[in-house]
Amino acid sequence: METTKTLEILKQAILLEKRGKAFYTTAAEKSDDPDVKHIFTAMAEEETEHVKFLAKQYKSYEEGGKFADMEVPADSTIADEVLSEKMADKINAASFEAAAIASAIEMENKAIALYDGRSKEATDPEEKKFYNWLADWERGHHQVLFKLDQELKEKVWNDNSFWPF
Repeated sequence: METTKTLEILKQAILLEKRGKAFYTTAAEKSDDPDVKHIFTAMAEEETEHVKFLAKQYKSYEEGGKFADMEVPADSTIADEVLSEKMADKINAASFEAAAIASAIEMENKAIALYDGRSKEATDPEEKKFYNWLADWERGHHQVLFKLDQELKEKVWNDNSFWPF
């Protein structure tokens, strides 16, 4: 039963990553700005790497009841690019790109909830460790997107004098 549940969670994780890739690819295609397009394209490529990593974990667990080595290719320097002031200036807070960022935050929230939930249910210490690690991985993406979203909100508030003072 435990193996079945673990494999089911890994399948869900792969599906979430594939949906993320499709989402970021679409966002890149719809963006007119080359720098913003680059950001979404890079995020889609990272999701592809995540799918490969999770597929490797699935195969390892299915065949031997253990997770493979948890080393993954490092995410690109996308965080630095996304959080640059230049990028916040290129994205209008009421634009498609801003809506895409807000949606991406929700996708990351779902992944974090999936991994946190499974970590709490798992009885195997290695499995708990694995899901905690995955949740932290997604928290890193969430943090980057959340910071950019906050910058965009503040930009709108400043531009529209929404501050109470």
